[in-house]
Amino acid sequence: MKRRGERGFTLISMMLVISIMLILLGVAMPIYSRSMLRAREDNLRRNLETMNQAIFQYTQDKSKAPQSLDDVRSAGYLKEIPKGITDSDTWVTEPADGSIMSIYQKDADGIIGVHSSSTQIGSNGTAYNTW
Repeated sequence: MKRRGERGFTLISMMLVISIMLILLGVAMPIYSRSMLRAREDNLRRNLETMNQAIFQYTQDKSKAPQSLDDVRSAGYLKEIPKGITDSDTWVTEPADGSIMSIYQKDADGIIGVHSSSTQIGSNGTAYNTW
């Protein structure tokens, strides 16, 4: 037989617990969002570095610059062309415009680098397409 004071949680105690949980969630969400953004930006930096190194290596090995990222991928320098920082952006290639990356390079056309096409502003205050 239960006594009157032993029936369970009161409405006030439940509201107090829910309020504490909401406060903790309010503190944790911005930290989580910043860490996710930092991870995406780090991934973008690594992808850019990897692709630019692959373009350079292709140019050194073949004595000519690749004409596109597909040339670099099909030659085996990249397993696949990675996605940008957002799913909708693509990669913008930087044309050689007469620049030569190797003393053995035969012609000066093709691509010498790659950038993101995203115009969103990164955590450092610059647009992703300037990285």
